[in-house]
Amino acid sequence: MTLSIEDKFELHELAGRYGDIIDDRNWSALDTIFTEDAVFEVIDLVTMNGLTEIKRYMAEDGRHPLAHLITNIHVEEGNGHIKLFSRGIFPFSSDTGGAGHRVFYGSYYDEVLKTPNGWRISHRIFSTRRQGDVNQ
Repeated sequence: MTLSIEDKFELHELAGRYGDIIDDRNWSALDTIFTEDAVFEVIDLVTMNGLTEIKRYMAEDGRHPLAHLITNIHVEEGNGHIKLFSRGIFPFSSDTGGAGHRVFYGSYYDEVLKTPNGWRISHRIFSTRRQGDVNQ
């Protein structure tokens, strides 16, 4: 499959839309991101199997930052697979008073499929590469 400019644009939108959905805590909209049988692996933490489990985990157990800042989005084609890669910067409040923040950096490694409803992630791996402090 050769991706069109429109496909690449839609894949960039998919990466950004995920961040908006998580930041807005709009768990029902995750079906616009993942396939029904998607696998989402957060390295060293959890593996979620299927859209229902992904939604449940996000709503009940997820540790969500103040914002998802998705960057460095690129698409690779090869061997019959389409892969979407992106990096994220995630500021977290370190206490309930908001006096300090921690910033996490990570990478998303996605296998994507074009469905009748648009592009969806069928397998996502998230890996935290490094973290740093933001002193305010």
